[in-house]
Amino acid sequence: MPALPVFEFRTSAACTYNNNDPRCVEVATNVPGKVAVRSSVTGKTVEFTAAEWTDFLTGAKLGEFDVTA
Repeated sequence: MPALPVFEFRTSAACTYNNNDPRCVEVATNVPGKVAVRSSVTGKTVEFTAAEWTDFLTGAKLGEFDVTA
């Protein structure tokens, strides 16, 4: 059985992480062809292919996911 990839997560410089409210999203791009995103609160991880991640970023930059209150 192949070994599971070891993701090296990083947090955005825009994240204002503090111990009282540790709400940051962490991203790992060190495994070829994969991007992993995890919550700093729950530790849950979601994996994407590189193409899925590129499509998501494109949509986000175009405002596809903007939410109005």
